[in-house]
This record gives sequence, C-alpha cells and structure tokens, in this order.
Amino acid sequence: MSKDRGKKPDVKDDDRKTLGERLREAREYLGFSQEEVAKYLDVSRSALSNIESGQRKVDALELKKLATLYKRPVSHFTGDEAHDPTYGEDIAHLARKASELSADDRAELGRFADFLRARKQQKEG
Repeated sequence: MSKDRGKKPDVKDDDRKTLGERLREAREYLGFSQEEVAKYLDVSRSALSNIESGQRKVDALELKKLATLYKRPVSHFTGDEAHDPTYGEDIAHLARKASELSADDRAELGRFADFLRARKQQKEG
C-alpha cells in the first residue's frame, strides 16, 4: 500500500495548483500557446504544462519572467494582490493597456470613452 493513501492534501500543493491555474488563465487570456511561453521561459512545453497543472514548482525567476510577459505583478499569481471588487477583470485589463499609452493617447482614449457614454445615453434617452 502507498504511504500517501489517506493523507490530507498539502496546503503547499493546493497553493501550487492555484498558482498554476492563475498562470494558465493569464496565458490563455492573452492568447499565448504553451509552446510560445515555454520558449520564452527556456523550458520544455511539458515543463510549462506541469507548472500550470501544479505538478512542478515554479522558481522565483521563472515567476518573475511570467509576470513580466503577462503584464501582471507577481502578487497577482501568488494571491497576495488586494482585489478591488468594484472593477472586473475586463476593466483591469483596459487599465493595464492604457497605462502603456502615451499621455496624448490616454487623453484620446478618454475622449473616446466619453463618446461611447454619450452614444449609450442617446440610445437610452
């Protein structure tokens, strides 16, 4: 009989699975394939698959590279990030993208948002 039979799941194993799920969700959200991300990390595709399934630990340098690639803070993946329930993931995504724009482009984006809001009000009014 196996020694592991009847053993409670390790909290660290659960944390690793949660981390892997968050990494996979970020990769899929941005449209990267496992092959592309594995090449960026300089690991095999199967190693990345094992990270995403929680079967392989991700080291700190790998996690930092993934956070950079996915344009999220490391704390997002580790669960240390404070969540603001006011805004959904789609708004957070827009904010991340807008932060990469020039000041002039952000001003133009603001004007476009005003236009969309006015158009919605016109349709409703």
